[in-house]
Amino acid sequence: MKTLYTIGEAAEKVGVTSETLRHYDRINLVKPSVTDKQTSYRYYTNNDIVLLRTVYALRMLELPLSLIKEVMNYDNLDKVIEFMAEAEKKANEKVSTFKDIKKRIQRAKQSYIHEREIQTTAPEEMIITFPERVILLSESEKKPTLTTLWSYLSNFDNQLSEEEKKLYEFENLAGIYTENGISRLFALCLKYGESENLRVLPAGKYLCLDVSENEREEKKKELLQKVSNPSFIIEQVIVSGIVKWNYQIQIPLEEQSVTF
Repeated sequence: MKTLYTIGEAAEKVGVTSETLRHYDRINLVKPSVTDKQTSYRYYTNNDIVLLRTVYALRMLELPLSLIKEVMNYDNLDKVIEFMAEAEKKANEKVSTFKDIKKRIQRAKQSYIHEREIQTTAPEEMIITFPERVILLSESEKKPTLTTLWSYLSNFDNQLSEEEKKLYEFENLAGIYTENGISRLFALCLKYGESENLRVLPAGKYLCLDVSENEREEKKKELLQKVSNPSFIIEQVIVSGIVKWNYQIQIPLEEQSVTF
C-alpha cells in the first residue's frame, strides 16, 4: 500500500479538490504530515487521509469547519464520543430524508414512463369503496405548494408537541380536505391520539375523478352537480412529475343517488 500522497493524489482519494486541501492546510485543520527535506515537497500519510475523510463526512452533515476543527482538537474521549453520537443522529436524519426524496423521484419517474408508454385518455369518473380513514388537518396550510409537498409531513410534526408525536404516525400522502367551504391540508394517520384537528372519513363508496391542477375547480363543480350537498370533499394529491402534481377528487356518496 502506498504510504505517501501528493496533494492531487490525496484530493482524489478523499473526493475533494486540491484547493480544498490547500484551504484545510491554511487554516491548520489537516496539514500534510511529511516534508521531503531535499525538495521541500509535502506529502499526506494514510493517517492524514483518514482525517481528511472524517472532515469530508462531517462536512456532508453541513457542519462548519470551525466546529470540525474544534472537535478534532478534543483531548477528552467523552466529548469526542458525545459529538460523534450527535453526528450519527444527524446522518440518520439525512438518510431518512433522502429515502423519502428517492421515493418521490421514483414515483415521478414512473409517472413519466406511464405517460410516455400509453395514450392519454379522457378522465373517467369512478366509484371506489374506501375503508374508514382518519386524517389530521393542518393548522396553517390550505393548499399544496412545491415547498410543502417536498417536506410535507414536517408541517404536521411541527404542530404536535413532543409527547403527541409519540402517538402519531402518518402515511406519506398529501391532500386537501374541504368542509363547509373551508379547505385545509391533511395527513393520513396510521396512528393517532386525540385532537380537535382529527377527522374520520367514513368507510363506503366515493365518487372519484382524476384531474389536473388546471381543471380541478371546474371538474369539482361538475361532480357536485351529481352529488348534492356532500358533508366533505377530499382532493388527494397524486405526484405526476418532479414539480408537478394532479389530484383525485373523492366525494362520499353516503347512500345518495348519483346523476350521470
